[in-house]
Amino acid sequence: MLQYLVILLDDTAVSYCHYTNPKTEKRLISLSDLKAGILFAMKQNLMIQFVYPDYKIPEEYQKVIEMIDHHKIAPQKLELENADVIVLDGCVQADFIKEGKIFVIRTSKADFFANYNKIVSFIGKTERLNIVLTDMETFSENDFSLYREALEQLKNVVKEVFVQGISPQINLLTDRILLEKMNNCNAGIENITLAPNGKFYICPAFYLENDNDAVGDLATGLNIKNKYLYQLHNAPLCRKCDTWQCKRCVWLNRKTTLEVNTPSHEQCVVAHLERNASRDLLIDLQSLGAWKEKSIVAIDYLDPFDTKENF
Repeated sequence: MLQYLVILLDDTAVSYCHYTNPKTEKRLISLSDLKAGILFAMKQNLMIQFVYPDYKIPEEYQKVIEMIDHHKIAPQKLELENADVIVLDGCVQADFIKEGKIFVIRTSKADFFANYNKIVSFIGKTERLNIVLTDMETFSENDFSLYREALEQLKNVVKEVFVQGISPQINLLTDRILLEKMNNCNAGIENITLAPNGKFYICPAFYLENDNDAVGDLATGLNIKNKYLYQLHNAPLCRKCDTWQCKRCVWLNRKTTLEVNTPSHEQCVVAHLERNASRDLLIDLQSLGAWKEKSIVAIDYLDPFDTKENF
């Protein structure tokens, strides 16, 4: 059941997930399509997420946006004071942290391995920190080892912050502890995207990769072919997996396996390394008297496909 409508305000709207936005030419959504998108969301009882470019949009657009409850996703360089989610490009040393804000750091594996120590300043000082790897599909066995080491170091920082009486939220480590079931992206099921051309897409990545991938428009409504493929219970491996924090990115799935409901080896291993690091963190925190009721069982695999017979 749909819950969110993502509205890209411009072709150059910031990416907040795995995909990269290659567009450099500004193309602002028409004011009429913006109003129609808001009306669509109101009729469907959807929360709207507006995704901003790195330039100030016209005042008449802002007035329309403020007519409805919503969340704003914006790049840090825009310095949008009332942004709910602030997106950063790469691991940076933060001197602009704002309490009560959600920060997203999009980083390549090379940048993350070299500079993850710079994001320590975010942990415990923001409402939430999401770290997104932009080239997960290129991970090698050596990268997996480096990722495991980085998670171990970040885990120790989270523990130190917790000892200070702060409960930080960082997607790579704390989400799996807090969740009770799968909490994936769910593009195409719980959220849909309205692009600046007035058409609907499964998510922004589908639009930016190929604008012919539309699944409807404002005039005719949604028309998602084979919608069942986006649902968790039709993903044979994922539906029995307990790596609940995994984004299970359907765009990345299609890119790497040609199936929206089948993740790649790289996506699975990265998610399970995070799961295991979360388990180690949970054990550490339980030694301090916290989250005694929680449990993450030990596993002997990193890719569920390796034990598919048990699934």
